[in-house]
Amino acid sequence: MADLREDKRIRVSQPLTRGPSAFIPEKEVVQANTVDERTNFLVEEYSTSGRLDNITQVMSLHTQYLESFLRSQFYMLRMDGPLPLPYRHYIAIMAAARHQCSYLINMHVDEFLKTGGIAEWLNGLEYVPQRLRNLNEINKLLAHRPWLITKEHIQKLVKTGENNWSLPELVHAVVLLAHYHALASFVFGSGINPERDPEISNGFRLISVNNFCVCDLANDNNIENASLTGSNFGIVDSLSELEALMERMKRLQEEREDEEASQEEMTTRFEKEKKESLFVVSGDNFHSFPHSDFEDDMIVTSDVSRYIEDPGFGYEDFARRGEEHLPTFRAQDYTWENHGFSLVNRLYSDIGHLLDEKFRMVYNLTYNTMATHEGVDTTMLRRALFNYVHCMFGIRYDDYDYGEVNQLLERSLKVYIKTVTCYPERTTKRMYDSYWRQFKHSEKVHVNLLLMEARMQAELLYALRAITRHLT
Repeated sequence: MADLREDKRIRVSQPLTRGPSAFIPEKEVVQANTVDERTNFLVEEYSTSGRLDNITQVMSLHTQYLESFLRSQFYMLRMDGPLPLPYRHYIAIMAAARHQCSYLINMHVDEFLKTGGIAEWLNGLEYVPQRLRNLNEINKLLAHRPWLITKEHIQKLVKTGENNWSLPELVHAVVLLAHYHALASFVFGSGINPERDPEISNGFRLISVNNFCVCDLANDNNIENASLTGSNFGIVDSLSELEALMERMKRLQEEREDEEASQEEMTTRFEKEKKESLFVVSGDNFHSFPHSDFEDDMIVTSDVSRYIEDPGFGYEDFARRGEEHLPTFRAQDYTWENHGFSLVNRLYSDIGHLLDEKFRMVYNLTYNTMATHEGVDTTMLRRALFNYVHCMFGIRYDDYDYGEVNQLLERSLKVYIKTVTCYPERTTKRMYDSYWRQFKHSEKVHVNLLLMEARMQAELLYALRAITRHLT
């Protein structure tokens, strides 16, 4: 029986678009890479696979950011830290599996084996040590509903016993989980294509019974019908859309200078935005796109599900069950700068500095352009994107007027943000194409970087707050 299986061939769908992304024309990404020797240097220094993979190619549209990203990722995977190397890659696999991200799973299956991981573990969670399996609950909550994480979850993991986690190990694990959940958002949001593998020929890959990593999921990113990608929108429309957005930014700036909204009014605006965000995707997104966009995503293939428990658990249930009051996390009470950063640094040296640099880098990154316009201050827009992601996770900034989110983020962009952040595996090319139609691809990649980092920070804030409560 085993012999038959070893020769079993499985067809792997080949992307119809060449290049690193199914959403971005290859020439735009390649152009950026040829010009930039810096990217090649960074890959040599900080890439664990030693090759310029598709994620790095797309991120290299923003080299400054790429450096922060690769340095922090290299640190958590390769530098001195509490966890053994194979554990680090296995945790990355568990995190990516929450979103069925076969791209990241395949990458880390390879790395897991290269760093001396035990091949048997790749048959699924029942083959791994109990202490790794104990991360399941926190993996699930962090990925989909981080506001449910309590100090009790932390206590359960660190309580004495042979399978316990030390706090430094747990912080390392949490940083890895949050990093790879957020990176899955980037992979799906940017339409990252599978790596072109030397073992694939004629669209077939030879799979042996133990080669559990070909889980090419039915994600229709690559097969989207090109005629649907926005050709029915006139250029005129999207130009006027751009002008209107710039006009709103200008007006908001003027209003800001004229009058301050009361605290009460600010609270009301946040609650309104939070409540509306519940219905952005779940309510009508399934009707506004033909159902085929989602049909296949609901099947979790066994190749992926072996790394997780409770595959049906997701963000959307929260809106469905009518739990309208997700408790608000007041950002002032537990901030990354004043609380999270020092805790991480104390328990897992230096990673706090690297993450901090990465968060600041993405938040402050600007070329002062918007599509064809130059000399534009985009701070307001970047803040709206970051804060909208945090709003969906129930995190509120007292000094931010959430009315701005409604003014600056159009409906199709909100659908895109919600999808990429909460159910990235459902992102389609059409969603990517439907917002900001006059903007450059590099600007949309910048949006994805902001969404990814905002999501990672939100997950970390909830987990670190629970660890702090456990310690006090």
